[in-house]
Amino acid sequence: MSAAKDLLQNYQHIIEDLTLVTGASGIFDVEVDGEMLYSKYATDCHADPGEVLKLFTEQYAQGVLVYGS
Repeated sequence: MSAAKDLLQNYQHIIEDLTLVTGASGIFDVEVDGEMLYSKYATDCHADPGEVLKLFTEQYAQGVLVYGS
């Protein structure tokens, strides 16, 4: 899943727990440190490429350097 790959490649040094919850009909949620970051069920659409990473950066990583930088 590209959302998990994007998050872990860029911010593995600040993420304590990342959970992807799958469900029927392609439903999935992304939780970071116990908080909902993205829910396909709630939005009724797949995240665009890079959308979950953008949400994470805006909510959790303002001013944080990308891993390996």
